[in-house]
Amino acid sequence: MTETTGSTATPESGNPEGADVADETTSADGKLSRRDRRRANKASAGDGSKKSGKRAKKGLFARIAIFYRQIIAELRKVVWPSRNELVQYTTVVVTFVIVMMLLVAGLDWGFSKLSFWIFG
Repeated sequence: MTETTGSTATPESGNPEGADVADETTSADGKLSRRDRRRANKASAGDGSKKSGKRAKKGLFARIAIFYRQIIAELRKVVWPSRNELVQYTTVVVTFVIVMMLLVAGLDWGFSKLSFWIFG
């Protein structure tokens, strides 16, 4: 089975139980596959040693600072409308709200007249 780099598939997901497939953990010369060497390296490095690098536990204020830096970075990606677009969008929304208010007021008035006509 061939997997692409970055695949989220597990080794078991591609091979049903009992399938006659060559063992992927060893290559033709009997060495471990790259995946198994990586897993072995991770297992030996994770023997209770302190975390380092990106995965190190940061303090509360450091996490808050990172959070706000990420917010600012995302806001810089936003495509903000120009003044003309903003005025146009606002006009459309206000017009729609007024039309809906008139529709609801008309229905309310009509139902009140109908109820007075029916119940006197």
